[in-house]
Amino acid sequence: MAVYSGVLYKALDYQSLSASAKARCEKMVVIISAKYGALSPSDRIEFYKEKIDSAAMRPIVEKKLAGYKKDLVVDCRSSTYQSVWGAPADTTVAIRASTVINGERKVITHMSKKTRGEVTRALLQSRSIPKTPEDIYAIISEKYPCALTPPQDGNPWVLEVIAV
Repeated sequence: MAVYSGVLYKALDYQSLSASAKARCEKMVVIISAKYGALSPSDRIEFYKEKIDSAAMRPIVEKKLAGYKKDLVVDCRSSTYQSVWGAPADTTVAIRASTVINGERKVITHMSKKTRGEVTRALLQSRSIPKTPEDIYAIISEKYPCALTPPQDGNPWVLEVIAV
């Protein structure tokens, strides 16, 4: 995990997960890499600093993730990585982060990565494995204020998490 050390990964705090949560992470988490495509958390790679070339990476990522088309997908990708794989809208829950300022919801950008890492950690540590978008909402709403919006116009479910 030393290569991936940004805000999301610090919030996930993989090293401190229990053995069962780490096993669940290995089985269920896929990292989209600008250089390597789709990786498992334990894949060993060298340090790199690259921007993703969506056109070149799309076929590589689509091939790796083809088997996930029927699974429930929790999508923590930033907008830069959205174009490399079309997650199925009806079984995908995109994680979005907001904050409340003077009573108004505001989308947050950089710190949304922290929220997505915390959501991933909470799901990995949960006693149950979510099977539906509503299950994800039930697990996350125990820790964070949030709202679940069904898919609309070909877009996935959205779990808006209010960062605290």
